Amino acid sequence: MAMNLKMCYIIAMKKTSKHFLFLILILSFAAALWGCTPKNMPYTKNLTAFDTLIQLTVYSEKDAACLEEAAELCVMYDSLFSRTKEGSDVYRVNHANGAPVTVSEETIAVLEEALSYCEASGGLLDITIAPVKEQWDFSNPDFPPSALPDAEVLRSCASHVDYRNVLLDKEHLTVTLTDPEAQIDLGCIAKGYIADRLKDYMLENGVSSALINLGGNVLAVGKKQNNDPFTIGIKDPADTTKLISQVRISDSSVVTSGTYERYFIFEGERYHHILDPATGYPAKTDLSSATILSKTSAKGDALSTLCILLGSDRAKEMLDQTKDIGYILVKTDGTVISNQ
Repeated sequence: MAMNLKMCYIIAMKKTSKHFLFLILILSFAAALWGCTPKNMPYTKNLTAFDTLIQLTVYSEKDAACLEEAAELCVMYDSLFSRTKEGSDVYRVNHANGAPVTVSEETIAVLEEALSYCEASGGLLDITIAPVKEQWDFSNPDFPPSALPDAEVLRSCASHVDYRNVLLDKEHLTVTLTDPEAQIDLGCIAKGYIADRLKDYMLENGVSSALINLGGNVLAVGKKQNNDPFTIGIKDPADTTKLISQVRISDSSVVTSGTYERYFIFEGERYHHILDPATGYPAKTDLSSATILSKTSAKGDALSTLCILLGSDRAKEMLDQTKDIGYILVKTDGTVISNQ
């Protein structure tokens, strides 16, 4: 599929799942390092949604009250965007046999943004990848499998992957899959979109310093209480107990996609979970990980996955032509390509 690089300049209009995303937060909660007082200390809410661990942290007593509501928002978004949760908006669209389905404004918004990246990539990023993902089922605890998916079945599933089959009616809030065999999966953008919405909520409620960590999608609200940037560690794909880099962020996002967290070896060959929509098989790529620094987490979410699909040369070309983006690309041979 042709890659329209200029279209990739899209800046997200708004502000599941990528289980493989994990960043190490390099944070010190000691009062001596953070300069915390009893009223100026970390307050954290941990929960699980979108099949991932979520950590929401604020750094002021007055802001702690917003954590419960922010956690409730996570649960709400999970109930809308989950492909596997019965009754969610996405689940109902996927099981409507091509009939229009009335959904929430939030679902329309995330689909609209996701489709903009699908179009920008010429379909290399495609949210109708769900039929193919179901054949691999990397979320199954019984993985690795005893056999690979049937090649003919994969070809059939891949024939139904086409983001252009998703029709949005924003006036009537309906979503229609013109191919009844198509199915939506928002794993390439959902957590980023949700992180952006959580940040919006915190800002609206006067929060000036916070970290939102949705299973590796890290989004900073403002700076640390001592006015320093937050420091985020990026894992080394070859040895995840070590860091390959550190980045400092304020009021921005860090997202990493990679092939090193969720994969299996079958008959000596490595199969990872980032799938090529054209073939139905794991993308042939020379990248182990792609980290994107951006203003919005949704943009970082989509572009980090797209980089893996593109490979290092085309990913670098795209990113160098995209404004306000930082990146760290790690090749399978350990080479690091970065503008940081």
